[in-house]
Amino acid sequence: MTSESTIPRPAEEPDGPVPVAGKSTLPPSARAFVDWVIVIAVALLVAFLVRTFVLAHFVVEGESMYSTLETGDRVFVNKLSYPLHDPNRGDVVVLHQITGASERDLIKRVIALPGETVEVRNCTVLLDGRVLNEPYLDPEVVTPTDCGGDYSLNGPVPEDHVFVMGDNRGGSQDSRVIGPISEDDLVGRAFVVFWPQSHWQWL
Repeated sequence: MTSESTIPRPAEEPDGPVPVAGKSTLPPSARAFVDWVIVIAVALLVAFLVRTFVLAHFVVEGESMYSTLETGDRVFVNKLSYPLHDPNRGDVVVLHQITGASERDLIKRVIALPGETVEVRNCTVLLDGRVLNEPYLDPEVVTPTDCGGDYSLNGPVPEDHVFVMGDNRGGSQDSRVIGPISEDDLVGRAFVVFWPQSHWQWL
């Protein structure tokens, strides 16, 4: 009895492209749409996280920081500054003020740190009895007749608080009125004016 060798028949090739494991079978237009949805979702998530935890912008209202800042100036505020380190003298800060049932944000400059005593005599700030050099003040704005008068803080600045003032000393409600500010009420450090372009400056 003779034996025959048999050759298996090749499987019939299916019509159309063969799916490859691990690759999408969506048509190109659908894949592009899904990609854009993912990109937009990630961008929105990043923007939300940045705005919530890292960076905010603040619109200046009022003349309390004139002429450093003017009404309508827009500044970027670094919200990570004070969770990472203590406030520094000279920082321009945004802070929460709660009065009764109302709440608003203010922008001022850090003048004194915890443990320091504060006096204002003849328009000059004294910290622990020593004159504070303030090159950021505009001599045409802060004048002997328009600087808010003399002042003395009752005791040193408390721990975990700062003493803030506006650069327009005669037109600012600040720690001379509302007292030292808790560091917990500091939103962050304003570090640049980004709009209008003509007012662009580092703070």
